[in-house]
Amino acid sequence: MRPNDVRLGTVRLGPGAVVDPEAIVGYRSPRRGVSDLLEIGAEARIRSGTVIYAGSTIGTRLETGHNVIIREQNVIGDRFSIWNNSVVDYGCTIGNNVKIHCNIYIAQFTVIEDDVFMAPGVTIANDMHPGCPQSGECMRGPVLRRGCRLGVNVTVVPFITIGEETLVGSGSVVTRDLPPGVLAYGNPARVHARLGDLACKTGRRKAPYV
Repeated sequence: MRPNDVRLGTVRLGPGAVVDPEAIVGYRSPRRGVSDLLEIGAEARIRSGTVIYAGSTIGTRLETGHNVIIREQNVIGDRFSIWNNSVVDYGCTIGNNVKIHCNIYIAQFTVIEDDVFMAPGVTIANDMHPGCPQSGECMRGPVLRRGCRLGVNVTVVPFITIGEETLVGSGSVVTRDLPPGVLAYGNPARVHARLGDLACKTGRRKAPYV
């Protein structure tokens, strides 16, 4: 954890944590007014190449892959898993049991509720008018409700809400709100079925989401 490195703030790390020597935990934010305190709960597993900034609060059993970045001013719940080369930018709220796969970008001010899953390559946006002189004043990420699942390479634009348990198919671009409990896909993503109406194509069970 390099306790003598001047870049580091104060780190409160719960018992049972395993932190690879090549990880940086408590990196100070260059932004003004950000706390130098980083709190991480018990039993964290933080792998090499990970950089976690000071100024966030993270619950128990955090697990990172390699080359993960978690920025400042995030509030993250228990059992958060985030895999290789993924980024959580600053100012996000993330619930419990959230799983983020590889090569994912979570934009500032995104809200992710409990039990959300993201497959590799998901991109979350937060800027409605890039390049506008006042764009920073109205940035807001989407809201991902409890248990929704995003397939490979899904893109989600700012300000929208994806409903509870909803499944978004691979390669989709979500440009409008999606209701709970549906399958949606396409560009733009549209609702194609209720989850309860889907059949299991592998034959292992009658329905995958019932």
